[in-house]
Amino acid sequence: MTTNDSNGNGKHASKKEPVFVVLQLSGGNDVLNTVVPYGDGLYYDYRPTTGIAEDKVIRLDDRLGLHPAMKPIKDLWDQGNVAVIHGIGYPQPDRSHFRSMDIWHTAEPEKFVGEGWLGKVIREIDPQKQNVCTGVSFGTGLPRAMYLSGTPAMSVSQLEGYGLLTSLAGEKQRRALNSFTRIYTPEEFDEQSMLLEHIGQTGIDTLTSVDMLKSAPEGYSTTVEYGSDPLSQNLKGIAQVHLSGIGTRVFYAQIGGFDVHGNELNMQTKLWDNVSRSVSDFFTDLREHDAAEEVVMLVFSEFGRRIKDNGNGTDHGSGGGAFMIGERVRGGFYSDYPSMEPSKQLNGDLQFNSDFRSLYSSVLDQWLGIEPTSILNGNFEQFDNLITPLTSQSVSLT
Repeated sequence: MTTNDSNGNGKHASKKEPVFVVLQLSGGNDVLNTVVPYGDGLYYDYRPTTGIAEDKVIRLDDRLGLHPAMKPIKDLWDQGNVAVIHGIGYPQPDRSHFRSMDIWHTAEPEKFVGEGWLGKVIREIDPQKQNVCTGVSFGTGLPRAMYLSGTPAMSVSQLEGYGLLTSLAGEKQRRALNSFTRIYTPEEFDEQSMLLEHIGQTGIDTLTSVDMLKSAPEGYSTTVEYGSDPLSQNLKGIAQVHLSGIGTRVFYAQIGGFDVHGNELNMQTKLWDNVSRSVSDFFTDLREHDAAEEVVMLVFSEFGRRIKDNGNGTDHGSGGGAFMIGERVRGGFYSDYPSMEPSKQLNGDLQFNSDFRSLYSSVLDQWLGIEPTSILNGNFEQFDNLITPLTSQSVSLT
């Protein structure tokens, strides 16, 4: 819950609300080189050129460990704030980037649908569309997961300078924005035209979001030195918007490059160094502002990679993995790590043993307090006690 003054500036409300952040690893992250089964000799048999040396793995137990670039994630693991979900996927896996990501975004593996699962979440949280910034994505374009016709969700490429017609200044900008506002006044439209009404509402929502989001950096300060890379800056932007108190409940960010058909060892080291550092900085920033407890993050990728390397990288596979991160996450391993035994493989891939909709269902029910069935079009077994529900706490208005 938030309050807004006449300028659209958000203020912290009287209680904390659960906030959900999704971080998408685009390209198909290689889970075998992320959560490394260093205690299984088959891993090194199948990965003669791309396997992570046993003495470099950051050990989590006597069988599994993290990629050596993931020390910041290991630090969060040691605090009990990281859950690793093994073997996540869906029936009849599709190795197309586009189709597989579409399935994750719509929570519908059997047919093509237009509604994003997070779009439904945003509608459930704010059915009257009182806050156009209930859902905000940082990056290029709005992810399919957040799209739902008639439900606003904002996409921001860069928070600083966010706005309309920012290349204009002073009176020219004011005149242009006044014209823009008149264009999107609802009574200007033929009420019979659904398309024009949709365009008009989108314009009005955009104007409102500009007023709200452009104020987020004001008054923000931190001792955390975020990197200059896009992911770091996007997560910094999420922290700024969250701390501004405008009431955003669903955030989205993404990083690409995980399609490591070649040069995997170098590429994945750079990628996981980036992701681990950025995520750690983000949660450090939130803790510094006493705002970490109300945030949990899902880190996922559309699929895993083949068990056997191709000599310099790995090809599209299945049986991936996901992370849940946050102070309210009950850390540890969930589900079984898929076997690499030849008889238990799926045509050279890891078998999936955790339906991704079970993870979504757990987040919806345990964290956001939303009944999952209508969002996911079915009932899916949850991960027990994955997330501890947020206890409302009074906070000061600012």
